[in-house]
Amino acid sequence: MIIMSGAIGAGKSNLTTFVSKHLGTEAFFEPVGDNPILPLFYKDPNHYAFLLQIYFLNKRFAMIKEAMTNDNNVLDRSIYEDSLFFHMNAEMGRCNEEEVKVYDDLLENMMEELPYAAHKKAPDLLVHIDIDITTMLAHIKKRGRDYEQIENDPTLRDYYINLLEHYTPWYEAYDASPKMTIDASQYDFVNSLEDRKIVLKSIDDKLLEIGKIDEDEYASLMLKLERMQLDD
Repeated sequence: MIIMSGAIGAGKSNLTTFVSKHLGTEAFFEPVGDNPILPLFYKDPNHYAFLLQIYFLNKRFAMIKEAMTNDNNVLDRSIYEDSLFFHMNAEMGRCNEEEVKVYDDLLENMMEELPYAAHKKAPDLLVHIDIDITTMLAHIKKRGRDYEQIENDPTLRDYYINLLEHYTPWYEAYDASPKMTIDASQYDFVNSLEDRKIVLKSIDDKLLEIGKIDEDEYASLMLKLERMQLDD
């Protein structure tokens, strides 16, 4: 199982789609479009921060259990990032101490149950998408969700910068599985075929390195890359 990580607008959903198609497996996506709490959070984060993270945690746990039933499935967000978002909001005064304790206890219990519920202790690879604030804002602007736009709420710029700053120590400390980084500010894997091939090959290289695919599977994937078209 492969999991993605990265800030808002990093391109996790797109890369999840590309990797799952490349490997011939299923993609699992974070519930955003049908999330009734997310727009409320952007309007009143102090009131809805705790509820939003509980919602995500519940949906993510169910998604992980389903994804872990087969090999090579790809998730566009990891449960390991949930704590990053929640504790950052707590630092900003959006959650109180009791909510933090309830959340941390719940997450710990879920992680202890994961091997029994999903028959797997951890993912096989974390693919972290790194991005700078300029590229991040451009991506957010392009996808057009009103509640994410800094034009509608100028305070969001500081929130996004804060989020990026939190990801650096989070990624350095992550040790649940092998990990790798993709630079979304350097490689436009959404619009550039050559960049997409470079990114997918780097993931194939890592899977081979950690023993999750063999030489024959790797050769087959390299052939798929040679034949890839932009609409693949």
